[in-house]
Amino acid sequence: MAPGTRTSATRTQRLDRLPFTREHGRLLGGSGVGWALDAMDVGLISFVMAALAVQWQLDDTQLSLIGSVGFVGMALGASLGGLLADKFGRRNVFALTLFVYGIATGAAALSVSVGMLLVLRFVVGLGLGAELPVASTLVSEFAPSRIRGRVVVILEAFWAVGWFAAALIGYFVVSTSDDGWRWALAIGAVPAAYAIYVRRALPESVRFLETRGRHTEAEAAVRRFEESAPMFGGTSAAPVAPAAQPVTDGAAAPTASARSSFAALWSATLRTRTGGLWIVWFGLNFAYYGAFTWLPTLLVASGLDLVRSFGYTVVITAAQLPGYAAAAFLIERWGRRPTLGTFLVGAAGSAYLFAIASTPAGVVTAGCLMSFFALGAWGALYAVTPEMYPTAIRGTGAGWAAGFGRIASILAPLAVPFLNRSGEIWLVFTAFACAFLLAAVGALLLPEQRGLALEE
Repeated sequence: MAPGTRTSATRTQRLDRLPFTREHGRLLGGSGVGWALDAMDVGLISFVMAALAVQWQLDDTQLSLIGSVGFVGMALGASLGGLLADKFGRRNVFALTLFVYGIATGAAALSVSVGMLLVLRFVVGLGLGAELPVASTLVSEFAPSRIRGRVVVILEAFWAVGWFAAALIGYFVVSTSDDGWRWALAIGAVPAAYAIYVRRALPESVRFLETRGRHTEAEAAVRRFEESAPMFGGTSAAPVAPAAQPVTDGAAAPTASARSSFAALWSATLRTRTGGLWIVWFGLNFAYYGAFTWLPTLLVASGLDLVRSFGYTVVITAAQLPGYAAAAFLIERWGRRPTLGTFLVGAAGSAYLFAIASTPAGVVTAGCLMSFFALGAWGALYAVTPEMYPTAIRGTGAGWAAGFGRIASILAPLAVPFLNRSGEIWLVFTAFACAFLLAAVGALLLPEQRGLALEE
């Protein structure tokens, strides 16, 4: 191309041809911190449950309700969050969800009864459930197509950071005093303040802005990324002249209500991928949240004291980060479907090893392997999900998939006491192994999207 030559491209094409810039890094980091705070909040409840089982003398039924009620809120929040993100914008809903669950978590620290804690955990779940699909959609819509999967897996890796932070808070805060669980939940109020940063600093999705007719804002957002320096050296993409595009700034959305409806997810062209996606979300939610929500409590019930139980959980949780790193590397080498399927099968095998482990070393080793494979699968799933749908229903599709998966995360904590009474830890983790395998079957129904531009 001769010097000074300018090619013509749409805004989507201009974003796809960019290197990973400092603006991409700022978006990924800003969204990732919100993601980590979400994980910290979800993770904290597993340690709060273990502490309250001792301090409030709660039975399995009460503990199951505490573990599940947040996921009831998450199921509703995920579905509503996706719909709201398609209507009001990814960034705005992202900030709102942070504020909602941060305030509710802080208030939960003042709980004086199980009933009060249950109500507040439900509100927390509404915010948590809405945030995750919205954040991944926002990041995926800015990431260049050739590295989109890797970028979203890195975003999901912040989950491990947050869960590890929860494990450390559990070990150093929850286990040290009778009020430790209250201080832990008070720390969980941080997202409410972080919502201000998200609203002010992160960009709104260009694809969303275009669907709402806000083309001047969309153009400014694209130029913001084009003018940003590459994060890892090298040169920026060649100059691009905007293709002819509407310039109206009207707020009215295109007349596409049918496309944006729930029914569109089950149209002839999308029903197979929607069904497969829902199966993966269901199986992975059941196995992951059932295992990790109850893990500290199950270890205490098996004879460990609270401090040792939390210590084992810290070690097991640390194995999540290498799992994400491996998935981030493989997802652009192997592709989405092979990576997701391999990690799900690995998680199934690890869960069965945990079921038959008979020594502390065996428990920790199997737990670390389960963390590695399960969280690598989560990273791949969050990369895959937004790629399944066109822009007009991307938030809705991701939200409904996550919402359906949350049904499993509600059922899993309720099922653990029953499974544990029937067959102890062996039956509990064998059931989780089967759920991981179910998710792997669902992954076979998903199309491979590696290197492809997001559908409009």
